[in-house]
Amino acid sequence: MKKTVSAIVAMALAATSVVSAQSLKMIDPNPDPSYDAASGVTGNAAADRSTNEGGRQGKKPESGSSYAWQLIQPLGLQEPTTIDTIFQNYSRRFVPSLISPAYATTGNYGGPGRNLIYSELLPMSDFFFNDAVLHWIQLGSKQKFYNTRIPMTLLSYNTAGGREDEQSRLYGVFSGNFNRRAQIGGLVDFLYSKGCYDYQAVKDFNWGLSGSYMGDRYEFQGYFNHWDRMGKDNGGITNDLYITDPAQLQGGQNTIQPKSIPTNLTGAHNRVKGQQLYLNNKYKVGFWREKQIDDTTVQREYIPVMRFVWTLDYNSGERIFHDGIKDDNKFWKATYLNLDGSHDCTSYWSLANTLGVELLEEFNKFAKFGLSAFVTHKVRSYKQAVDTLDRMPELPEGLTPYPYQTKVRPSITHNLVYVGGQLTKQQGSIFTYQATARFGLLGPVVGDVDVDGSLSTHFRLFGDSVRITAYGRFSNTEAPYLMNNFVSNHFIWKNDFGKTRRVALGGKFKVNRTGTLVNIGVENVQNLIYFNADCMPVQHSGSVQVLHASVGQTFRFGPVVWDNRVIYQASADQTVIPLPKLSIYSNLSFNFRIAKVLGVQLGVDCDYYTKYMSVSYQPGTMAFYNQREIECGNYPLMNVFANMKLSKVRFFVMMSHVNQGLMGNNYFSMPHYPLNPRRFQIGLSVDFPN
Repeated sequence: MKKTVSAIVAMALAATSVVSAQSLKMIDPNPDPSYDAASGVTGNAAADRSTNEGGRQGKKPESGSSYAWQLIQPLGLQEPTTIDTIFQNYSRRFVPSLISPAYATTGNYGGPGRNLIYSELLPMSDFFFNDAVLHWIQLGSKQKFYNTRIPMTLLSYNTAGGREDEQSRLYGVFSGNFNRRAQIGGLVDFLYSKGCYDYQAVKDFNWGLSGSYMGDRYEFQGYFNHWDRMGKDNGGITNDLYITDPAQLQGGQNTIQPKSIPTNLTGAHNRVKGQQLYLNNKYKVGFWREKQIDDTTVQREYIPVMRFVWTLDYNSGERIFHDGIKDDNKFWKATYLNLDGSHDCTSYWSLANTLGVELLEEFNKFAKFGLSAFVTHKVRSYKQAVDTLDRMPELPEGLTPYPYQTKVRPSITHNLVYVGGQLTKQQGSIFTYQATARFGLLGPVVGDVDVDGSLSTHFRLFGDSVRITAYGRFSNTEAPYLMNNFVSNHFIWKNDFGKTRRVALGGKFKVNRTGTLVNIGVENVQNLIYFNADCMPVQHSGSVQVLHASVGQTFRFGPVVWDNRVIYQASADQTVIPLPKLSIYSNLSFNFRIAKVLGVQLGVDCDYYTKYMSVSYQPGTMAFYNQREIECGNYPLMNVFANMKLSKVRFFVMMSHVNQGLMGNNYFSMPHYPLNPRRFQIGLSVDFPN
C-alpha cells in the first residue's frame, strides 16, 4: 500500500509539472450530492432527461470559452452539460453504493445494481440485460461533445485493496478541435475489480470515438461506442450470519475474512457486450443578413429558417451466461437444456433511420418557437438459445420438462414505424418549453403512444435566481419482446403481456444562491411488468401510484459546507413496486486552500435509507426481482475523505465504510449481498490542456 501511495503522489507531482499553464475555461458541474460519476451528470439531471425537462439550448457560450453538450432525441437537439474538472466530492463516485441515495448492489465496484429512487429509474429496455450494468457501460445517453479550442485530455486512475481484492479503474477522455467548427474525441475506460467477496470479479472495457462539425449550413454529430463487460456472479453468500454474527458459525470466533465466506455459486459468469453507432446530420436552409458591427464594418450572418434531419442509430448487444459447475444447478429450481452446465447466448441488434424537418425558432419576430415532424423506421432482431431436446428419444433424467406446448422461436425480426412531432422553445428570458409526441404505426408497436413535455420559467426573487419547472408524461407502450419470449438453461417463459400505461406529473423549484432544489411528482402505472419471487416476469393487471418528493439543500458556514438530499417515496403496492420510504444523503465538509494553490476538501458523508422488503438479484437472467421474506436498509454507510486539487491535478484519499462494526453489522444492500467492508481508496485525475 505504501508503494501505491508513493506512486500516486509521484504521478500527481509529475503531472503538475508538465501540465500547461494555459487553462481551459471550464463550466462548473452542478454540485448536487447525487452526482453520477460515470455519466458526468447529477441524479437530478438524469431525472430531468428521463422526463425531457432538459432541452434548453439557450445562449451559446462566449467566444473563446470551452463548453460541452449532449444530444436529446429524436432529432438531436443540443443540451448544455458540464466538463468534469471539479474536485469537491470526487471520491464518492468510487463507492458503488453511492451511485444514488438508495441503490441496490451486489457489492463489487462494477457489479450489477439498481436505482431505488423511482423517479430516476428508467423503463426496461429492449435488451434488458444492459439494465443491470447500465451505470458501467457507455451508452449514447452519456455521450458528450466538447469544443475546447485547444486539445484536452482528462485522465483519471483510482485503486483500492491488495492482491486478493484489488479494485482499479483507468478512465480517459480526449477532445481536439481542427478549427472552431470541427472536433474529434475519444474515450477509454478500463475497470478491473476482484471484489471483496469471493467469485464476484469484474472486468469492463469501454472505448469510443466521436466527432462533430457545426457549420452555417451543415451540422454533424456522431459517435461509435463499444463495451465489453465480464463479471462473475456468486449468487450471494450462503449464510447471512457470516456478516451479522460470525461467532455463531465459527465456535466463538468473531472475525472472518470476506474472501473466506462461502457463496451460492462458484462458476457463474455473465458477459455483456455491445456497440452503438449514431450519426446525426442536419442541413439548414435560410438567408444571409447583414449585421452592423461599427461605423465602417458590416458582418454577414447566416440565419437558418429550416433544418432537414437524418439520423442513423445502430445498436447491438450480446449476453452470454456460462456456468460449467454441475453443483451450481441446485441454485436454480429448473434445468431445461443441459445438466453439465450452462452456456446461454442471447443477442440483439437494431437499425433505426429517422427523417425530420424542423422550423427553427426566433429567425424572425413572428417565429418564437421551433416546430418539427419526423418519421422513424426501425428494424430489430433477436436470437436466443436453440432447444434441440425434441430430437432425443426421451428426456434425460434430471432435466426439467419443457413448460409449454410450443417452443420459443430461436430468432425473429421486426419492422417498426413511428411518426411524431416536437414543439420547442429553447431561448427566451421568461419561458422555455418543449413537447414531444411519438406514435407507433407498424409492427408490434402499433398503437404505442409516448408524449412528454415540460415548461420552465425563471425570475429574480430578493436578488436571487429562481427557476420553476413543470413536467409531465403519458405513455402506452408495448412489452419488451424478451419479456414475452425467452429461453435459457434455467429459465423459459412465453407470455402475452399487454401494453404498459404510465402517467406522470411533477414540478421542480430551484434557488441557486441558497442551494435549494425541491422536486415533487406522482406517477400512475398500469400493467407494469416486473419479476416475482420465482424470478419470472409477470404483469400486474391493476394500477399502482407512486408519490415522490425530494429536497436538496446546501448550507454554507464559511469554509464549512453541508450538502443534504432527502427523498420520500410512497408506493401504493409494495409487492409490485417495493421502495424505501425515506432516503437520505448527507455530506459535511471543511473546504479551504493552502498557499492559494492547493484546494482541499476534508469531510465525511453518510448514505441511509429505511428498511423495506428488498429487491434481489438473479444471475441467471441478470434481473432484479421482488421477494417478500427479507428486509434490507436501516443502515448508515459512512465514508471519510480528503479531496484535493493542485493546478490541473485532482486526487483523493478515502476510507470507505468507515463505520463498519460500529453501528451494527446488518450491512446488506440486498438479501445475501453485503456491502463492501471498510477499505482504503486513493485516486487522481489529471486535466491535460494542449
